[in-house]
Amino acid sequence: MKFIVSSSYLLRNLQLIGGVVNNNNTLPILDNFLFELDRNELTVSATDLETTIIASLEVESNEKSSLAIPAKLLLDILKTFPEQPLTFIKENNNTIEISSGQGKYALAYSDSDEFPKRVSLTETSAISIKGEVLSTAISKTVFATGNDDMRPAMTGVFFQFSTEGLTFVSTDAHKLVKYSRTDFQASQQAEFIMPKKPLNLLKNTLDGSESDVTIEYNSTNAKFSFDNISLLCRLIDGKYPNYEAVIPKNNPNLLTIDRNLFLSSVRRVSIFSNKTTHQIRLKLAGAELHISAEDLDYSNKAEERLTCDYQGDDMQIGFNARFLQEMLTNLNSQEIGLELSLPNRAGILKPLDGLDEGESIMMLVMPVMIGN
Repeated sequence: MKFIVSSSYLLRNLQLIGGVVNNNNTLPILDNFLFELDRNELTVSATDLETTIIASLEVESNEKSSLAIPAKLLLDILKTFPEQPLTFIKENNNTIEISSGQGKYALAYSDSDEFPKRVSLTETSAISIKGEVLSTAISKTVFATGNDDMRPAMTGVFFQFSTEGLTFVSTDAHKLVKYSRTDFQASQQAEFIMPKKPLNLLKNTLDGSESDVTIEYNSTNAKFSFDNISLLCRLIDGKYPNYEAVIPKNNPNLLTIDRNLFLSSVRRVSIFSNKTTHQIRLKLAGAELHISAEDLDYSNKAEERLTCDYQGDDMQIGFNARFLQEMLTNLNSQEIGLELSLPNRAGILKPLDGLDEGESIMMLVMPVMIGN
């Protein structure tokens, strides 16, 4: 094996796919990148058995060969090089030599046959979506996924495709996010649950991308292809909970308020809340919103009064401040609406501006019971 490649070009692509490599792999071969050279095309893969990311690179070569190179060692050395061509040559003593303008570096490689075989998708359906839209859908939902291994379906994001549009849902039973697009449609109905790790990898890789992403999927796997990158992952097996049943339909009380003002106030007041419950209290009356928190164990308390637009009955409701902060942070609008019905029913947050045509988002947060 011999090929020549730009140091920064190789590093940039390896950093994109290197996020899938775990720090504590049970199989030593998973600590490696698989390099497959076919003349001018170099295919580099990394996997954790559940998720595989593949990058196709253009190099100078006229050979065909494959081997596995330690991922961390290769990334560490590439980060130190200024932009320059690097020559990789496979030696007979089970090492691959990298030649740069400064010197030569030898890394021990492993046999490519040890590397896990790639899953090939059969009987798939496909849809194309803008990278920017998919990245936004992931950002808006992945933070609300659960961590309970006893309920694996809720540890991922639920993708719902139909001829009317695309919907992405996440919930951990305390908060729920539903993000929808009617400006993209699928040719047929489909539902699957994407795990959190590949979604975060996708989000980071797609950040700012204007490319179209092709999503191919069947009952067990999904593949995302864009530019020179492919991500293949195993889907979460299970039935997603009926999330529509928990969304209150009749919410006569509506609070309209500046998002940044509300977020800043919640952040400040929550510092004084109980460190176990993180409970803050919202008291709504007329054109005023009172936000308060109290930690009886340490005699800490705080209260703020904000001017707002509130239409509805006077009420008090408690929320977990951390959940409220997460949601407000993940909205981009200037103003938000908080829809409420009763102190023991979920509150619904919606942005009131800043949305694209065909885009909608709804965030639901469960209340915390407050004493009198």
